[in-house]
Order: sequence, then structure tokens, then C-alpha cells
Amino acid sequence: MVRWFKPVVFLACLVPLARLGWKASMGRLGANPIEVITHSTGDWILILLLVTLSVTPLRKLTGPLWLIRYRRMFGLFAFFYAVLHFLTYIWLDKFFDLHEMWADVSKRRFITVGFTGFVLLIPLALTSTKGWIRRLGGKRWQALHRLIYVSALAGVIHYWWLVKADVTRPAQYAFVLSLLLGYRLVAWLLRRTGKAASVRAPSAEIAEG
Repeated sequence: MVRWFKPVVFLACLVPLARLGWKASMGRLGANPIEVITHSTGDWILILLLVTLSVTPLRKLTGPLWLIRYRRMFGLFAFFYAVLHFLTYIWLDKFFDLHEMWADVSKRRFITVGFTGFVLLIPLALTSTKGWIRRLGGKRWQALHRLIYVSALAGVIHYWWLVKADVTRPAQYAFVLSLLLGYRLVAWLLRRTGKAASVRAPSAEIAEG
């Protein structure tokens, strides 16, 4: 069942793109199609980043190891929608006007932080293969891929600063992200406490002996 589930998850991740394509073909993107595409792809970047970050807590809390098989897929699809989001901006919105784009990145803070989040995803996508895990080594690879936390945070801030008035949606993303990062912080603190206790115990035994 798990083996056949992977193609289903893959196709499910393409549904947002298919839906946008269908709307475009039917002329249902509204009066501002660029804005619709931008917001839709932006939403799915954050959704897939949060789903990616949810895999480890779910596996540890519920037990099934097969969940890990989908983490890379979700992360790569988050990058895929980030590329579409970025292309919509530089192609459909700015028509590859580098001067105008640089002015946006340097002067409009929501674009600056969004662009930062996108750039941070690039090395994660490039090093997502097993070959790169072997080349970098497990610890260095894990350290590099912690950039996903910064990228997700940058994405939430980008969305929050973009909408300005109604922050309901970015606040929902921020809440979920805070839970996922909070879980990791607590797990890290527990590991540190456990290591400290294991070091103190032998020392006490030596002192008593």
C-alpha cells in the first residue's frame, strides 16, 4: 500500500498547478490573473514547507517510518512552486526588467525577505539526493537543511508584510510554523538535558568510588 501511495502523493502535489492551468484555459483567473497566480503559488509554497516540516514530528509521535519517504518529495514540490512563484514575478509581472526587480528587492522589504527565502531553498533542492548526503556527510547535510526553518519563516514574514491589513491567512501559517519549530526546540532541549544527565551520572559514580 505504501509503495502505491507515493504516485498518489506526487499527483496530489500537482493538483494546484493543474487547477491554475484549468482556470487559465477557461478564462477564470479574474481581472488580475498575475495576482491570482502569485497568491496561489505563494500559498502552496508555505503549505508544502509546513507539510515537509510536519513529517518528522508525525513520524516520532505516531511511529510509522514510511512517512520519511515523502519528506523529500514535499520539500522539492515546495521548491517547484517557489520557482513558479518567482517566474511569475520576473516574467509576467516585471518582464525580466532587472533594474526594476533590483529596485524592488532593495526597497520593498516584503520582496527582500521573500527573495531571501527563495534563495535559501536553492541549495536544499540541489543537495536533496542521497549522493549529496554521502558527499556532505550526515551531520553537515542536516546542518545545511536546517535552512528550511529560516526559509519557512521568511515566507511567513513575506506574506504577512505583503497583505498588511487582513493578516488572517499569514497568521494561520505563523501559528502552525511556531508549533513545528516549538516542537523541535523542546526536543532539542530534552536531548541536551538527557546528555547532561548521562555525563553527570558516571562522574558522580567515579567520585563516590
